[in-house]
Amino acid sequence: MNALPASPATRAAPRHFLELRDFDGATLRAILDLGSRIKRMQHGRARPLHPRLPLLGRTLGLMLSKPSTRTRVSFEVGMRQLGGEVILLSPADMQLGRGETIADTARVLSRFVDAIVLRTGNAAALRELAHWSSVPVINGLTPHSHPVQILADIMTFEEHRGPIAGRTVAWIGDGNNVATSFIEAARLFGFRLRLATPERHAPPAETVAWARQGGAEITLTTDPREAVAGADCVVTDTWVSMSDSESAQRLLAFDAYRVTGGLMALAAPDALFMHCLPAHIGEEVTEEVFEGPHSVVFDEAENRLHAQKGLLAWALGGEHWQDCGEEEPSR
Repeated sequence: MNALPASPATRAAPRHFLELRDFDGATLRAILDLGSRIKRMQHGRARPLHPRLPLLGRTLGLMLSKPSTRTRVSFEVGMRQLGGEVILLSPADMQLGRGETIADTARVLSRFVDAIVLRTGNAAALRELAHWSSVPVINGLTPHSHPVQILADIMTFEEHRGPIAGRTVAWIGDGNNVATSFIEAARLFGFRLRLATPERHAPPAETVAWARQGGAEITLTTDPREAVAGADCVVTDTWVSMSDSESAQRLLAFDAYRVTGGLMALAAPDALFMHCLPAHIGEEVTEEVFEGPHSVVFDEAENRLHAQKGLLAWALGGEHWQDCGEEEPSR
């Protein structure tokens, strides 16, 4: 990969959030803890706005070149609940669609907005945007990774089962972008991860090697039963991601990787089931599991909002970002 040219100096380095591996576990834990504090603060409110509106006057640009429900709504609602504003930026409606460079787009947007969330089918574009931007750039999904989803997944597990460190998570299906971010999280949060995938759909070897070098216990197998045995959490995703083409051959390759009631029975008795959605019932998971007592998929979806509020406060809250989780002083 060719090195990007030097970007102009800025007053302070922006707090980009591109990949989990860019951070240490302590920083990620602080972001999650802040999101949890804000969530608890708002519990029971008719309109769960942050009482201090710490991002009042700030504007978030949402640049979504891929379809989005949870990413768009959670960032938009989260930013507004923290007091900020949001503008939706469709690449098709911007000068990007007429050939303006990412570098120029980044430098222009940096003059207008305070942070940018990018959801893109081109992972290199994310890095380039961040390189030229003088405001924080957040990875809303690329074909390589989906780190904001994993923040919500960690939050959800810990709300239901306590600390995830030392626990066992089983990933079943495609070694896709979410699986890649789970591998990075296993090293940073200290949990065991077993991934059962077809041989041709294994996760990136480089990411597995990076996690193992940091002490993560990563198991790769083609047998879902081996991965799930005794696991504390079972996770799956659609067999056909947005960057993939659906074919009968592809679906056939995953036929043995369906999460059924029988497969879940091999996990720990109190195991959780997670799915980042949208789900294809009858393909990667049966209705029995998706709607069953192990499933926390809608808690997981809700926590996209809360985890990302912690992330937005970290990226935009300045020197005192951790104070964004404090209640307004009583008068």
